[in-house]
Amino acid sequence: MESQYIGQKENKTKKQCCLRVLKMAVWIQAQQLQGDALHQMQSLYGQHFPIEVRHYLSQWIESQLWDAIDLENPQEEFKAKRLLDSLIQELQNKAEHQVGEDGFLLKIKLGHYANQLKSTYDRCPLELVRCIKHILYTEQRLVREATNSNSPVGGMMDSMSQKYQQINQAFEELRLLTQDTENDLRKLQHNQEYFIIQYQESMRIQAQLASLATLPPADRQLREPALLSKKNTVEAWLTREANTLQKYRLDLAEKHQKTLQLLRKQQTIILDDELIQWKRRQQLAGNGGPPEGGLDILQSWCEKLAEMIWQNRQQIRRAEHLRQQLPIPGPIEELLNELNSTITDIISTLVTSTFIIEKQPPQVLKTQTKFAATVRLLVGGKLNVHMNPPQVKATIISEQQAKALLKNENTRNDSSGEILNNNCVMEYHQTTGTLSAHFRNMSLKRIKRSDRRGAESVTEEKFTILFESQFSVGSNELVFQVKTLSLPVVVIVHGSQDNNATATVLWDNAFAEPGRVPFLVPDKVLWPQLCEVINMKYKAEVQSNRGLSEENLVFLAQKAFSSSSNNPDDYRSMTMTWSQFNRESLPGRNFTFWQWFDGVMELTKKHLKPHWNDGAILGFVNKQQAQDMLMSKPNGTFLLRFSDSEIGGITIAWVAENPNKAGERMVWNLMPYTTKDFTIRSLADRISDLNHLLFLYPDRPKDEVFSKYYTPPLSKAVDGYVKPQIKQVVPEFATANPDPASGNPTYMDQGASPAPVSHPHTYGIYPAMGDSMLDADGDFDLDDTMDVARHVEELLRRPVESQWSGQQS
Repeated sequence: MESQYIGQKENKTKKQCCLRVLKMAVWIQAQQLQGDALHQMQSLYGQHFPIEVRHYLSQWIESQLWDAIDLENPQEEFKAKRLLDSLIQELQNKAEHQVGEDGFLLKIKLGHYANQLKSTYDRCPLELVRCIKHILYTEQRLVREATNSNSPVGGMMDSMSQKYQQINQAFEELRLLTQDTENDLRKLQHNQEYFIIQYQESMRIQAQLASLATLPPADRQLREPALLSKKNTVEAWLTREANTLQKYRLDLAEKHQKTLQLLRKQQTIILDDELIQWKRRQQLAGNGGPPEGGLDILQSWCEKLAEMIWQNRQQIRRAEHLRQQLPIPGPIEELLNELNSTITDIISTLVTSTFIIEKQPPQVLKTQTKFAATVRLLVGGKLNVHMNPPQVKATIISEQQAKALLKNENTRNDSSGEILNNNCVMEYHQTTGTLSAHFRNMSLKRIKRSDRRGAESVTEEKFTILFESQFSVGSNELVFQVKTLSLPVVVIVHGSQDNNATATVLWDNAFAEPGRVPFLVPDKVLWPQLCEVINMKYKAEVQSNRGLSEENLVFLAQKAFSSSSNNPDDYRSMTMTWSQFNRESLPGRNFTFWQWFDGVMELTKKHLKPHWNDGAILGFVNKQQAQDMLMSKPNGTFLLRFSDSEIGGITIAWVAENPNKAGERMVWNLMPYTTKDFTIRSLADRISDLNHLLFLYPDRPKDEVFSKYYTPPLSKAVDGYVKPQIKQVVPEFATANPDPASGNPTYMDQGASPAPVSHPHTYGIYPAMGDSMLDADGDFDLDDTMDVARHVEELLRRPVESQWSGQQS
């Protein structure tokens, strides 16, 4: 925001300042857009209109009457030309106001943009108006959609806008204070220089008086009174002026104290609130939370802090130089030492806190696998660190080593493994003003594990990547050693360890508290807290807006706590331990709660995503619940639920007649499908194959739900040959054929027995089967039923189109 005020008079009231901030509400809020909306906003800019121009001239741009120009009227071109000239003039003015070495690059950049825009639009100024109108309209639309008062995001945006206005107003107050102390310092310097001149005059008079001793007495008596009078006058003035200078120095020091207090407060808000919140969002994004958002606004704030801090530091040093030049007894020396110490501490905190990891390394890290990370110094460009580009080194350290590091214990050269390509030079990107190091080809060659505690497995052991560098600021005046730790990483050596390692990362990201000792997390959490975490993870993994419903979460609670209660309130105060989550197996199973849930996510992500998004999969329903739901529905009604007994399995349950007891209906369950099955034939095609499945629960015709996902029919025979086709068969229902008139299945054979039905013209496709294909739980065993269809390719070796088409599978 400081760019709005350059060249303005210093006596602007706070009310006027506030009005300027409100005028920029659109641009402020546009910078807070996230996700797709942020990408849309960023895509508006490029060489045709740089985003930096929008940023630095935001108030001017929003105050112009772009809509008053009719783009279809060539007569309006002169108005557009005036706006183009004004825009270029504003950019040039902005460039001219950049002073000092810190503003040098910005001055060049803005001057370049002024020439670029003139070259692009000088012959077609209406295109500039069209471009800016499109930008403003799109920004307003995106902000309006994001700030919808009925959405939680809208309230958050309003709150953020208010907070950002307060931050920008504080920057304006700091700018005015810094300008005020600069004026006072110049006044002090001017007065001191005049004081020194008068002091030298006093010394000259003293010398003249001393030289009178060589003159005859008559001459001495003639000249001495005037010199003595002049000497007394000058000395009286020097005494008064010395007191005045001392007062000026003390007043200046008090003003600097006030400025530093405000600087520290502003820095605390930006570093301890905004930057920490960004890091927390980055951590939650690792669990599937919304993107953490860009760093551009945080960087602009940190750069303003750096600029203000550096200006005040230079002022304090100049004040110290003036004191040394003209020592006057008093408390000023101690005050200046204190100010210098404070300002050094403030800038040290800023630099070390803004050395951050923009792109985290993967938190589940497999050895011998390439990985990447990016570190960034938010104040690097402003402090000209890039003039001598620093090198960053990456090292993997253990949890214990990280604890020792934060305690400032000597851990130099300690590591827990070897990372290849772990050194990178920070690069300055002039177009974005960022200083960052991109580690693109790191690889963990080996890992050294520590002794594990109790029941802890290797996938519960946490490491971290330490990034460290050293650089100087201000002609080597200040040298900083900076370090930052990545989020915890779990090292694996085989893909089979991935799901357990992910559980460790998920728990840590979700429940880590700011400022913790590495890498402590609570051993147990409230069930509702865990529900938020797994729902976030599920939506992100499945890439769906359809998350887990309250009924789904009750089902998961029943599974987690071995409970039968259907009341959500019964679980609100219950806690789940880490051991229950992913250390102890579920009752009667050989897998944990997380392993089962992770299997569901993987299956849905890889093969069931469209069906989950369509609401076709109930999923989180147990066998008894499925039976209760289906028994009240017509025969042929079915539902899809995740298997209780198998990781990453889904089964079809349907209601039909009991072939062994006339007039009795029962619910049938197929043995679960897994990823292996769906790589052979999709869920939709399998449902299409089973003619006895008619209605998806509660009453939707199956073709209405699944037909858009069916594989298109095979092409006609070529040269007398047809392609083989795999189809799913359930023997007990292989002869079922839906009767469109009745809506109920009819059976080609009249017998009710589930024994296999003999067909003519099978050509040995199906091998002989037993009397029943059900297991002890009443589930169809697809290992026996489905595998027969897989022999089709081997058995069809001649034109059999007529025989094949005559069969119903």
